[in-house]
Amino acid sequence: METEGLFAPESPAAVRERYAELADAVEATVKAAAREQATTGEEYDDLTAEPALAAGREALFAALLAVRVGDRAEFGEWRERSDSEVELLGGEGAEGVVWHAPAFVDRAVAVTFHEERGAAVETLRRQAFGRLYRPLLEESA
Repeated sequence: METEGLFAPESPAAVRERYAELADAVEATVKAAAREQATTGEEYDDLTAEPALAAGREALFAALLAVRVGDRAEFGEWRERSDSEVELLGGEGAEGVVWHAPAFVDRAVAVTFHEERGAAVETLRRQAFGRLYRPLLEESA
């Protein structure tokens, strides 16, 4: 089993703090990309509007999440030790599994894969954000 990623939040407060910290980096990145793409001031304004900044922050937060990658047996061993309710997405016959289980909730999200490990990791991170973190962040908004 391997771990990919940088951020494994230990508490809801850590989630909120990291999400807030990303705002400036995302804004600078989105604005730099918009300057390269926009041909008019109106187009720049559209590319840097709040929905674009929010999408960028969500994407960056998700991309930093630490995930575990292993085979079906390793995932099974983890499940035996964990009390987390797991939402498993993907095919039952797939041998590879990638999963994310925050330390402060009793839920986890997992995605199976055959050969496309990178795609499974990206899918898992988006799913983990949407299912585990977005509701928490919306509560505090």
